[in-house]
Amino acid sequence: MLSTVLPVRAANRMAPKSYQLDVANLPGSEVRRAPDGWHAIVPLGGANHRLFLSKLPVGGSAVILDLPLDANLELRLQAAGRFYLALEHRPLGTPPLALPALKQRRLILALRALDGWQEGNSYRQIAQGLFGSRRIAERGWKTDDLRSRTIRLVKLGRRLMRLRCRAFLHKGRRRNDSS
Repeated sequence: MLSTVLPVRAANRMAPKSYQLDVANLPGSEVRRAPDGWHAIVPLGGANHRLFLSKLPVGGSAVILDLPLDANLELRLQAAGRFYLALEHRPLGTPPLALPALKQRRLILALRALDGWQEGNSYRQIAQGLFGSRRIAERGWKTDDLRSRTIRLVKLGRRLMRLRCRAFLHKGRRRNDSS
């Protein structure tokens, strides 16, 4: 199960009006039956929340989130917090899997640099493709900071390819990798 999918089950009591969740009748929600239970996408607070239910709760009943203690607990807690804030009609903040803009840009540049490297381009050609010809000085290329940056981006792209991107996309986790 994806780390942002929240396992939900019905409680044995009725919920206060503001916390009642009738997933089958919410406007815009999608509920599908699967062999393992019910899967729902619930739009609340401007975001789509993904829920897994072993049984559909009766309308008006309170729901309980079951969060397993595993490696993805931190992401599930963030997703659960956003779901709670949506029920409270409060601002949700950033999605749990969102990458910061600078990290996202660096990963994009690394993958583009890797493509250029795999095509057999030189570091100078890769740098021209990434940063534009105007920024690449005709002299002093060996000491240019863009040369060093391009080499680092190619190395990062190779690590991403070798690790299949997973180690870099999981927040908070570090994996030692020599390249």
